[in-house]
Amino acid sequence: MSEEEKLLKEAKKLPWEDRLVHKNWKVRSEANVDLAAVCDSISDPKDPRFREFAPFFKKTLADSNAPAQEKALDALIAFLRAADSDIGRYAKEVCDVIVAKCLTGRPKTVEKSQAAFMLWVELEAVDAFLDAMEKAIKNKVAKAVVPAIDVMFLALSEFGAKVVPPKRILKMLPELFDHQDQHVRASAKGLTLELCRWIGKDPVKSILFEKMRDTMRKELEAELVNVLGTAKPSRKIRSEQDKEPEPEAVSEVVVPGHVEEASSDAPHEIDEYDLLDPVDILNPLEKSGFWNGVKATKWSERRDGVAELTKLASTKRIAPGDFSEVCRTLKKLVMDVNIAVAVEAIQAIGNLAHGLRNYFSGSSRFLLPVLLEKLKEKKPILTESLIQTLQAMHKAGCLTLVDIVEDVRTAVKNKVPLVRSLTLNWVTFCIETSNKAVILKVHKDYVPVCMECLNDGTPEVRDSAFSALAAISKMVGMRPLERSLEKLDDVRRKKLSEMIAGSGGGVSASTSSATIQTVGGRNSSLEASEGSFVRKSAASMLTGKKPVPAAPANKKVGTAKAGANRKGVGAVRAEKSKSIEPPEDVEPSEMSLEEIESRLGSLVQEDTVTQLKSTVWKERLEAISSLKTQVQNLQVLDQSVEILVRLLCAIPGWTEKNVQVQQQVLEVITYIASTTSKFPKKCVVLCLLGISERVADIKTRAHATKCLTTFSEAVGPGFIFERLYKIMKEHKNPKVLSEGVLWMVSAVEDFGISHLNLKGLIDFCKDVGLQSSVAASRNATIKLLGASHKFVGPDIKGFLVDVKPALLSALDAEFEKNPFEGASAVPKKTVRVSESVASFSTGGLDCLPREDISGKITPVLLKGLESIDWKVRLESIETVNSILEEANKRIQPTGTGELFGALRGRLYDSNKNLVIATLTTIGVIATAMGPAIEKSSKGILFDIVKCLGDNKKQMRECALATLDSWVAAVHLDKMIPYIIAALLDAKLGVEGRKDLFDWLSRQLSGLSDFSEAANLLKPASFAMMDKSSDVRKAAEACIAGILRVCGQEMIEKNLKDIQGPALALVLERMKPHGALQGVIFCPFSLQLCANPCLLLPWLIIL
Repeated sequence: MSEEEKLLKEAKKLPWEDRLVHKNWKVRSEANVDLAAVCDSISDPKDPRFREFAPFFKKTLADSNAPAQEKALDALIAFLRAADSDIGRYAKEVCDVIVAKCLTGRPKTVEKSQAAFMLWVELEAVDAFLDAMEKAIKNKVAKAVVPAIDVMFLALSEFGAKVVPPKRILKMLPELFDHQDQHVRASAKGLTLELCRWIGKDPVKSILFEKMRDTMRKELEAELVNVLGTAKPSRKIRSEQDKEPEPEAVSEVVVPGHVEEASSDAPHEIDEYDLLDPVDILNPLEKSGFWNGVKATKWSERRDGVAELTKLASTKRIAPGDFSEVCRTLKKLVMDVNIAVAVEAIQAIGNLAHGLRNYFSGSSRFLLPVLLEKLKEKKPILTESLIQTLQAMHKAGCLTLVDIVEDVRTAVKNKVPLVRSLTLNWVTFCIETSNKAVILKVHKDYVPVCMECLNDGTPEVRDSAFSALAAISKMVGMRPLERSLEKLDDVRRKKLSEMIAGSGGGVSASTSSATIQTVGGRNSSLEASEGSFVRKSAASMLTGKKPVPAAPANKKVGTAKAGANRKGVGAVRAEKSKSIEPPEDVEPSEMSLEEIESRLGSLVQEDTVTQLKSTVWKERLEAISSLKTQVQNLQVLDQSVEILVRLLCAIPGWTEKNVQVQQQVLEVITYIASTTSKFPKKCVVLCLLGISERVADIKTRAHATKCLTTFSEAVGPGFIFERLYKIMKEHKNPKVLSEGVLWMVSAVEDFGISHLNLKGLIDFCKDVGLQSSVAASRNATIKLLGASHKFVGPDIKGFLVDVKPALLSALDAEFEKNPFEGASAVPKKTVRVSESVASFSTGGLDCLPREDISGKITPVLLKGLESIDWKVRLESIETVNSILEEANKRIQPTGTGELFGALRGRLYDSNKNLVIATLTTIGVIATAMGPAIEKSSKGILFDIVKCLGDNKKQMRECALATLDSWVAAVHLDKMIPYIIAALLDAKLGVEGRKDLFDWLSRQLSGLSDFSEAANLLKPASFAMMDKSSDVRKAAEACIAGILRVCGQEMIEKNLKDIQGPALALVLERMKPHGALQGVIFCPFSLQLCANPCLLLPWLIIL
């Protein structure tokens, strides 16, 4: 027996404490192995040995020997799997040691550390885990920060937001966004996307976006588009696992209790309010001018004083405090004789209610009577503020229907009808936004009040009472109203019944069936999520290519019937899997040289492989030549592509120094890629870094660029470009960037831009190529953008406005060398395997990317466009312009319907300057949206044309400029119906009709064949009889243009719409076409003229 074996044998006799800290690392390692075995053998989670073992890990995990440390982690994992949540008291010290000693270790050590962290979360030691993560992200070594972010990502993804509180993660993220290491920033973005899946995009945006740099914000917004689906936890904490019933114990019948239990597994909704830290406003309020301002004699000073409070209270979460004196002051100010002061005070109350929520309940009950009394004021701005504040009080939970019963009874007896009706409207809102349990509790109090108001002498009050009763019935059904309905006369009973039927009353009768359907629907969604892709790192969220699926959920059996149908569902799923190909795996796994050789078999001769490993370059050259011959002689190459490429990447590999060998390797790979029917993308990934370095070397450049072009023919240039962006950005050799971009120029000329993601290309050029300190890289990038201009056109300039002036002038010169060719620009080469262009089709027909601005069209913006203050309206219009500028004047139509509705209202604004500003904005929107505006604008074109009826020349010129933008986006034929309706409208005016006919003449002059213009003959013929000579002259010129572009047949079909001098003009113009005889001598044609005598001079002439 050797000395080492004796030492290990003797050490086993020592107590655990001594073995685990022994000076010999092998003794410590074996002790950890034995400890893990003991933990695995313990079946009782309450075993007292766990308390004995727990303190050991603080020392064992800090072991300086890496193998011993890994065994200590194995022991910890076994310990945590066997123990229960009682050992959570040791979590803090153990997690701290892991962060300090293990996260910077070997990959296996890091992986095991993450597994241990996940087990601590499973044992409900979440606070200790997150405390440790806060320390981990402050580590100066980026290598330790990324695993910490990844394990937070895993914990949130698997356990969900109910177990892992998002609030603490949100606090850590701002620091990570500004980290100097790009991998940390990428992981932080991935963790942010995962948060969006659990708590929604809006809370994350409102909390984090203001703390990000603009570049980070734009990148994250682009990634947010891919976050779809509802996240569901895939793993349970230990206490819930113990409670989970066996599948056999599930009853066959779904009773209400089971439905409620099933619904408890629904995603945990998190209120944004809970994620925010409370902000103290009382101390800043003392230091502000509030108290002095509210006591001032001048109304403007009182208003400004209250505005200080309104501004401070606008924070989303306010720290609780003593607001009694503030509320007493606000109560007086609500009754202030000056409306501006009263409105400001009411808005301040609303902000306090929104920020304090339940802590403002007492103050809300104190202020409610005076707010209801103030409803008697008829000023719209005051009424609107009161309604918003009252609704905010209820939505924030400050007031409930139980609290306000007496105040409502008092208010509905007020002498002023407006108080009564608006109070009932507010009650209706409260009923609609309350849950069923509350309504069941209070309906007996409110139904008599509403029934009494049905007899009110004011129609508005009666209608409000009807609405309140309908809302009650919608929530709890008809039963509470049956006795009350009997007391009403037939007319009121009929009206109430109709309102109740219209509001969907009595739906509760079908609740059970709806609930069962919901459970079934959820089961199907759970089954669908089983095959979801499981992500192990936060950075893996940043695919930018396919939507991120919801996290897979634990599968539960809802009913025995569902279980019986599982086989059928599986069969259907199998059929679908045959028709729908799964996405190709593009990330190659690691494979050792030994494994590659074992899989080669007889594919390549053994001596060839041996020679490829030789240190003599001539032997390697001879071997690669022999390999080339062997590959060319293979009958079936498709099945061996990946293993051959892996062999070449391993030996001689991309570190080969001999140029001749390098050239031969590239030739073999090019031959494989060009010969095989399907070249896997993972093979491209294996080769791309090495080939990009060969492109930078002048000796191998020709071979490498040919290989890249062959790859593009095999898998499409889009994939190659996407992968090269990152390689060229991060590579230290500047020639990799400059020569790589020059190859991209040739690829664009060969393949065109239909396979490329233009947004990614432009962003790469702006952020990397044009920002390079090397002149060759900048010049190559300018050539790349110039080559793209040939296919894209001048619109590409809109994405380059923020480029430096010197570069812009160089780009303009390059654009002149590569003029836009449009459809005539035909690619020289084609892609063998069609790419999925779904990820590239972010633009319109011209392929330029369009941005989705629906998230920026907020309710606040839409409300601002309808504000009573013209300055606010103007500011909102300017905000729309800013949004368009930020999107490079390229937008998608998604979510713009409400925006067009709000802009239509501004076309009738009393302030003419705002109308002009709105017309300009609509013109920009038309240019930015393109052809899609025709369907998305909701007929706003008619309102634009009506602006030509204004007396001001500037207004008409602006309207015509908007029409120019519109016709550039959509063809003139789409605009004809709106133009005809406007020309037949007497309100258009003389100048408006003249300008519109002149505009039509200009548009028709640029067309050669446009049959739809015949529809304009009727309004033009009416205009020929106009009192104004200018209108008649303009209409005559327009008719001449119509006759030129329509053709003889279309004119003859529309002669019945022409009367008076216009008919004579048409007949004269048609004479050169040889159609006149057929028209004039047709009796029907003569009858068409309103006054046949008008034709006699023309007949005599003929």
